[in-house]
This record gives sequence, structure tokens and C-alpha cells, in this order.
Amino acid sequence: MARASKVTLEDPRGRSGVLARAPRTPQPSRDRFGRFTEWIARAMGTPTFLLILSLFCVAWITWNTMAPDSVRFDDAALGFTALTLMLSLQASYAAPLILLAQNRQDDRDRVQIEQDRQRAERNLADTEYLAREVVALRMALTDMTEQVMTRDVLRQELRALLEQLDEREPREDPGAS
Repeated sequence: MARASKVTLEDPRGRSGVLARAPRTPQPSRDRFGRFTEWIARAMGTPTFLLILSLFCVAWITWNTMAPDSVRFDDAALGFTALTLMLSLQASYAAPLILLAQNRQDDRDRVQIEQDRQRAERNLADTEYLAREVVALRMALTDMTEQVMTRDVLRQELRALLEQLDEREPREDPGAS
């Protein structure tokens, strides 16, 4: 006999709205393209990339000027049109990828700034609380010191009064009668 379980607000819910009984399968990252753009942007900003691109262009130009006419594929007389198109294509894709990576970094910076601001507000509130507590402790310590001093003064005055009373009236010895 199957027992029907009662759903309460304390129970965790899955994505479909029903209780999550089985473990979820890992979902692929939705941000894979963003990480790819950042990888491209980082790679394009390195000396290695510039060196490889320069060597590629030198090899292209050398091949199309030194090789026999039958194996050349980009004519130097036309200003290396195919090389120009290749570099333009590379630049047309590089610029948006770099902008995407920069936008992601801006978003991360914005989140970090907001977290820093919240942390600073908490630190300020904590500091103000601690300052109030220190002032309260100082006031309590001052009051306690004043009370101790007042007690000492009262004790001294009571002793002085007792001594005066002792001097005025001699005590009778209870066993002398």
C-alpha cells in the first residue's frame, strides 16, 4: 500500500514544482560561450598571438611572391586581396568577441563593487555599534567608580559618627551591675 506524502512549505522543491526526490543530473553551463569569448580575448592580447599572426602573414606573402605562378593563390599584383579579406574577417569577429568579454568583466566588476559597498555598510554599522557599546561601558564604569567612591565616603562618615557616639556615651559594662 503506497503512502501519500503531504507536501509542506519546508520541503525542497525541484524545478518542475514537485518535490525533488531523485538527484538532479548536472546541466551544461549556459555561460560556455561567454567563457569562450573571454578566452579568445585573453589569447588575442598576448605576444604569442601577435607573433603567430605575424608569422602567418609573412608566410602568406612569401608563398604568394616566391612560389611558382601555378601554385600561388593570392596575387601580389592585386595587393594580396585574400590575405586582406582573411585579416578583415578575423578583425570583424575579434572586435565583438572582445566587447563581449569586456561586458562580462564589467558585469563582474559591478557585482564586486556592490558587494564591496554592502560590506562597507556592514562594517560601518558594526563600527558604530561597537563605538556605542564602548561608550556605554565607559559610562557604566564611571557610574560604578562613582558608586564605589560614594560607598567609601559613606563608610568613612559612618565610622566617624560611630566614633563620636562612642566618645559621648561611655558604654556600660553588662556584667558590672
